[in-house]
Amino acid sequence: MGSDDVVVVADGRDGEARKIVVAVDESEESMYALSWCLNNIVQGQPRNCKDALVLLHAKRPTVVYPGLDSSAYLSSHDALSSLDRRDNEMACWILQKADKLCAEHDVKVEKKVEEGDPGDVICEMVNVLKADLLIMGSHGYSQLTRSILRSVSHHCVQNASCPVLVVKMPK
Repeated sequence: MGSDDVVVVADGRDGEARKIVVAVDESEESMYALSWCLNNIVQGQPRNCKDALVLLHAKRPTVVYPGLDSSAYLSSHDALSSLDRRDNEMACWILQKADKLCAEHDVKVEKKVEEGDPGDVICEMVNVLKADLLIMGSHGYSQLTRSILRSVSHHCVQNASCPVLVVKMPK
């Protein structure tokens, strides 16, 4: 394939619009997967194509272990509020970064933030959104690391209700 070749993903729906969900987080691999999607799937479509691109960020739930006395309640509440604020700011930053990348390709997107275990949230939202394709990055962890940390991409490949494209970043 030459540099001008286009990858076309056919879904057998005779030109009907597809819903493509791209899972994004703070990682380089995630933004590379989005960039790959924009360059190889979205940009390869005709201008009159009505494919919908959804950026999905899954916020991990905040876990705080409060102390046993009454004074710990106030500090844990303050800590929880602070952590929630930080997580919301991080989600905004991630979606702004992804949205900027999409804007550079003149692609409009829908943005969603959901809270929960990332693998479960992504699979649930793919189902709710009736997605035709899920695209996500791969960290390239070893099998041992994946088994300890629980690979989100592996979970989605096994459990998502639509095809999953895992984009590996070149070394």
